[in-house]
Order: sequence, then C-alpha cells, then structure tokens
Amino acid sequence: MISHTNMVLAPYACDPAKSRGRRFAQPPAPTRTEYQRDRDRIVHSTAFRRLVYKTQVFLNHEGDLFRTRLTHSLEVAQLGRSVARTLGLNEDLVETIALVHDVGHTPFGHAGQDALNACMAEFGGFEHNLQSLRIVDLLEERYPEFDGLNLTFETREGILKHCSRRDAEVLERAEPGGVGHRFLVHQQPSLEAQLCNLADEIAYNAHDIDDGVRSGLITLEQLQALTLFEQFRLQALKEHPQLGQRHQGRRLLYESIRRMLSSQIYDVIAATQAALDAAQPADVQAVRALPPLVQFGPEMRAQSKALKAFLLEQLYRHPQVAHTTGQARVVVTELFAAYTCSPDELPESYQHHIQQAHQAVTDVSADGPRLTARVVADYIAGMTDRFALREHERLTGKRLLS
Repeated sequence: MISHTNMVLAPYACDPAKSRGRRFAQPPAPTRTEYQRDRDRIVHSTAFRRLVYKTQVFLNHEGDLFRTRLTHSLEVAQLGRSVARTLGLNEDLVETIALVHDVGHTPFGHAGQDALNACMAEFGGFEHNLQSLRIVDLLEERYPEFDGLNLTFETREGILKHCSRRDAEVLERAEPGGVGHRFLVHQQPSLEAQLCNLADEIAYNAHDIDDGVRSGLITLEQLQALTLFEQFRLQALKEHPQLGQRHQGRRLLYESIRRMLSSQIYDVIAATQAALDAAQPADVQAVRALPPLVQFGPEMRAQSKALKAFLLEQLYRHPQVAHTTGQARVVVTELFAAYTCSPDELPESYQHHIQQAHQAVTDVSADGPRLTARVVADYIAGMTDRFALREHERLTGKRLLS
C-alpha cells in the first residue's frame, strides 16, 4: 500500500485524510487519496468526455484550434496546480475541482444556458453549477451501489461557485449541513475551491484573447489599449525585436499572453500569501469563516476587470458571435419544446426517468410537467454542440449553424 503522508500541506489546506467524506461510505483506495480518486472518477465520466465538443466561445465546428470546455478545464487545472503548490494547498483537489467545474454546461456555452434557463423559468430554472452537482450526484450511471459518482464533500463544495438563496435552501433540505449550507450562513468554500474560481477567470480571459485574435474578431492593435496586455507586448518586443515583423504576429501574441499569465499567477500568489499571513487561519474551518482569501492585488484586479469589459464589448457582443449565439438559443428552445411536447422522442432511459419521477409523487397532474421538464433539461444540457444540431434538424427539419 502506498502512503499518502508525504504531501506537504499547509494547515489551512484540505487534507484528504480529514475529508468530510462521501454521501455513501466506501472503503479507501489502496493507492490513491480521496481527492485523486475523485479526479479519476471525473476523468472517466461520460459528462467529462462530452466537454470536448462543447462550446467555450466559438462553436466546435467553426475551427479545430479554438478552445472547448474540455481544453478550458485543462488550462484551469494547470494554472490552479501551479498556484496550489506554491501556497501549500492540495494540488489534487484543485485539479479535481477544475476538471469537474464545467461538466454541467449546456451545448453552445452561455447562450445555451440562458435559453435553457428561460425554458425552465416556471420549473425552477437552470444553472450550470447546479447542473454539474446534479450530474455528479445523480445523473452519471456507472456504479451498482449508487447514482452519480459519489464524490467527496470538498469536491462537491468546489463545484458550486454560485448559488442563489432559493437553490441553497433546496439543497439544505435535501442535505442538511451539506454543500448548500455555506450560502445560507455566508461562509466561504475551501481555499482550493477559491483558487479554482480565480484560475477559471484567468484562464478564460487569456484564451479568449487568443481565440478572439485567431478568429479575426479582435486585433492586436485593439489589445494595445489594455494596460494588462500592452505592458507585456512591449516587454516582449524590447527583448525580442524580431517579433515586430509582420509574419511574427502570432508568436508575439503568444509571448505577450504567456507573460500576462505569469504576471497574474505571481500576483495571486503574493496577494493571497499576504492575506493568509494577516488572517492566520488555523485550519480549513477557519478559512470558511473568513472573507475570501485567494485574490488579486488591487492593481491587478482593476486591470483584470478592464480586460473582462473589453472582451465583453469587443468579442462576446461582436455581431458575428451574437448571430451564432442567437441561432444557438433557437436550437435549445425548440429542442425543449419538442421534447416536452413529445417525451417519446427522448431515449428510452430518459423516458424511464420520467416514469420513475412520476411514480414518486402523489399528484402527477400538479408535479408532472415540472418533473418532465427537468428530465428534458438534463438531456439537453448533456448534449454536445453537434449532437444538439443533429437532433434539432431531426425534430424540426431545420438546419442551423451548419
């Protein structure tokens, strides 16, 4: 048996030997910590594999080199592990949360989520963080003893970046003192979860610059107005003047982004260490009672906000992106209408889920539409971009986004 005691963790890091455990008790694995085991279950899950064909900003068929939800998750994991090691946090837990944090995303990115949330407005709404939790707790069907992946509390806690009070109350009723509790008592998650939240932001800002330039929707000239980017472009040119040649534009972009990422990571490490030194949390529970500790310094936070505002205006709201996302909303909306009107169009397994849900309630006439809608939402949310388009064409006869 391999010992797990050689990990050097800070006292405020999550120790797998002190995990709050799983919803269904299982004996420990002989060669892996509890968080390594969570990571492996996620990597082998169906929901994780689907991320390779789910939109980040640009639809999968628009280009082979644009980021997908899968490559984004890998980048978040890489950035998170780099910071975790320096701060003495649990790298395995950071990686695990990073890999699982987007498994609940719909096809077509935020456009798909917004459309599905609108469709589900009278049935409890739809939110991808909650859907990620629903997947790992219920929807993955891999084990004979339980539904879901039966992940540790700490991983499940890290999945919920956001949660409304209404949704937290629903979670609390189902699992008193569980993953929804902190939103009701205004506490923080573990430092590993906090780190993943910030690594997520750093990763998508950087790769959306890259994908935006690659797509031709934003230019290097536009980016020069951003202090966070321009200072590193100028540094790169000073040290490597040949990058100023026209044919070196791609290499200059990569070098500028690389330096920008490094600067943000070093800033997070310094600002977070300063916050930890000031707060002196004794353990994980002390962390939860404090304000967020994983953070940018004030100047970097301001520069990051400016970058996000730029990307919102110049990329996410670009007419070409808006046209694509508009059609994506139509696909999701019409899929939802088709399945709720004719549930027999769903796969047999999902029809069985509807039947099971109906059998569990006393008043099917009152609860039936809500239960059917939730199963339909589960099915649509699990689709890849290309499968959603094929299903939409099959059910409506219309071909969009091809």
